[in-house]
Amino acid sequence: MVHFVWWISLLVVVAGGVMVVEGANVSYDGRSLIIDGHRRILFSGSIHYPRSTPDMWPSLIAKAKQGGLDVIQTYVFWNLHEPQPGQYDFSGRNDIVSFIKEVQRQGLYVSLRIGPFIEAEWTYGGLPFWLHDVPGIVFRTNNQPFKLHMQNFTTKIVNMMKEENLFDSQGGPIILTQIENEYQMIEGAFHKDGTRYVNWTAQMAVSQNTGEPWMMCKQDDAPGPVINTCNGKRCGETWRGPNSPNKPSMWTENWTSFLQTYGEDVNLRSAQDLAFHTTLFIVKMNGSFVNYYMYHGGTNFGRTSASFIITGYYDQAPLDEYGIIRQPKYGHLKHMHAALKLCSNVLLCGELTTEHLGTNQDAYVYNGSSGICAAFLINNSSQESVQVTFRNYSYSLPSKSISILPDCKNVVFNTAMVSTQVNTRSMQPIIRFDSPQQWEVFSEVVPQFDQTSLRSNTLLEQMNTTKDKSDYLWYTMSILQNSSEAQHMLKVNSRGHVLRAYVNGALVGYAHGARKVPNFTFEDAISFSTGINNISLLSIMVGLPDSGAFMERKSSGLREVLIQELNYTSYSWGYQVGLVGEKLSVYTDEGSSNVSWNQYENPSTLTWYKTTFDTPEGDKSIALNLGCMGKGEAWINGQSIGRYWVSFKTPSGSPSQTWYNVPRYFLKPTRNLLVLFEEEDGYPLNISLDVISVNKVCGHVTDSHPPRINLWGVHDRFHWRPWPRVDLRCPRKQIISKIVFASHGNPSGDCESYSIGNCHSFNSQQIVEKACLGKRQCSISHTTENFSGDPCPGTPKALLVDAWCE
Repeated sequence: MVHFVWWISLLVVVAGGVMVVEGANVSYDGRSLIIDGHRRILFSGSIHYPRSTPDMWPSLIAKAKQGGLDVIQTYVFWNLHEPQPGQYDFSGRNDIVSFIKEVQRQGLYVSLRIGPFIEAEWTYGGLPFWLHDVPGIVFRTNNQPFKLHMQNFTTKIVNMMKEENLFDSQGGPIILTQIENEYQMIEGAFHKDGTRYVNWTAQMAVSQNTGEPWMMCKQDDAPGPVINTCNGKRCGETWRGPNSPNKPSMWTENWTSFLQTYGEDVNLRSAQDLAFHTTLFIVKMNGSFVNYYMYHGGTNFGRTSASFIITGYYDQAPLDEYGIIRQPKYGHLKHMHAALKLCSNVLLCGELTTEHLGTNQDAYVYNGSSGICAAFLINNSSQESVQVTFRNYSYSLPSKSISILPDCKNVVFNTAMVSTQVNTRSMQPIIRFDSPQQWEVFSEVVPQFDQTSLRSNTLLEQMNTTKDKSDYLWYTMSILQNSSEAQHMLKVNSRGHVLRAYVNGALVGYAHGARKVPNFTFEDAISFSTGINNISLLSIMVGLPDSGAFMERKSSGLREVLIQELNYTSYSWGYQVGLVGEKLSVYTDEGSSNVSWNQYENPSTLTWYKTTFDTPEGDKSIALNLGCMGKGEAWINGQSIGRYWVSFKTPSGSPSQTWYNVPRYFLKPTRNLLVLFEEEDGYPLNISLDVISVNKVCGHVTDSHPPRINLWGVHDRFHWRPWPRVDLRCPRKQIISKIVFASHGNPSGDCESYSIGNCHSFNSQQIVEKACLGKRQCSISHTTENFSGDPCPGTPKALLVDAWCE
């Protein structure tokens, strides 16, 4: 039978007040980071300060701490902080110092990934585009111009941290710093200069004298004292480990889901899979530092996302795009953190032995000098649950799972057994923009060749022409047609992401690529009239590239234009960078007042739409439902909330993203200005502003579940419960108003879909309603005594409860 711990108590944080991390000497050995003389197992989570707003930072950090994290990890975003050489911006969402100080105030450490190349699905990998124009530059290799600017920015950030006393050696929270990012992926492209660059980078970083260790992720040849780390989903199975026995095993990016691009369905990763591979890394690889990428993804505001990346970033993380706890991922990981922390002493200081328990089943046993023992029973089979015998006791192991036994006898956590409630996020319209009188329009003019001032006798490369000032570049030309009207075949090969083709001001068609295949061909029949015919080709980018060798050489825009098989690539072309509305800043109060707006009549392409709204009451997150639109960008009070591309459907036939985050930080009490630029023919009368709520919570446990950790204590006290329970909790200011379903017996299904089975306690609904209705949170024991007897002796039982919060 499975044995459970009856009672264990672990005090993580001193009751009352806020624990502030004080400075300590940070070093490392082959087992872990050593902070203030003590080895530590550390759980970390990535939260990127510019992907949220300053008013969100305290809540995000507090939730991360409550989730059992010790460290907050963030990149440093060079192109935000130095948009022009020597001109710096550390204000608002770019205020990295305030972000780090908030982490410190809440008693957590910081892992700072300076880069300054970061990738991160961020436009140009975080490099400022002005680097492209530095004479003789080659990015990320043994190139003096690049190394000069990279060192200057790295030193700027390090000195800023030192001036604010933010390194741990100064009493601050920063215990770990990263230089470069996944350089091993491109190192071979630079041959010997790649190796020289790695060595120079490490030496440059260490010479900054921060007092804390430096690391390089995904860099097996990280030199000297710099720690090499793993990135990926399964580092416990795929990583070769540290390149020195004196370096600890660290996992910099444990992906909680994965990046999502327009045209792709969401990439889900289950709580069970995350818990299994995290535990495996710690147990099998002597892992002592695990960072979740992302713990909160947030929003790619403005034009910050890389090529084809959607605006919402890692929405499936433990904290979703809006900072709402996503269950069961958040809670299941929290239980795992607590269980592993119970074993931390023996994991860090004990001796490991392994025992073979069966096909694909093993026991990893850690024994300490004082007789303490912790065991981890692993079932690596993905096919079936098994019964194993360990030290004369029988244990049930679900497929692909690990059971944690802090005393080598009692199971307190199994990675596959999720007892945390499931919550469901809902969007409820609060403001509808459904009246034509609410909207005003401004139409973008299609430029003709003779209206352009920038000219060339060839097709210009787009990024070098726009300098990342706009997603849009017009290519225009004119052709004289002497004969009567005729049809011709227009063929355009493009490295851009989207193309819209106009002849004499009328749209004739469009085409687009995808992230994996950005190059595409537009081909369609066009009609010319007698006389001068204007061809205007709008090339559109959806973010700059974010990775790869020789990024400075990457190109975009039109490659070849053929009309009736005649090549017009080397021809007289006129160019317009950006849109008229962009140049006039019509998305701002001041800019919009300088434009003549018309009343809305019918949807049309290349149109700016404007309306106003008052801020909804309350403090719930809100989002703009753009499911009725096509492609474009949206602004609130002059702040871009990002690109949208609803018309690019996924294989399942739905948009990759429908709701777009509207931070209350961007709002004022009344008359908020909402402006959209719509490239296609979206229908704005179906746009709504929606309030985001968690209205549905569901819990499901079985006889085989280990005892639960109580995680509701306001002082972060953890203790184990002696039997499985369903714990339900509504969001703040909401109560349980209805029990939608309750069954103690053998209900079929799970929280997604369920029904009563052939074994059911008749009083299930009554017992649960008595325990839960009218309360914000409740707990129901999964015992036959609680339900007045056993409805079917000998039958394995479960308890499933689905409730509604309001």
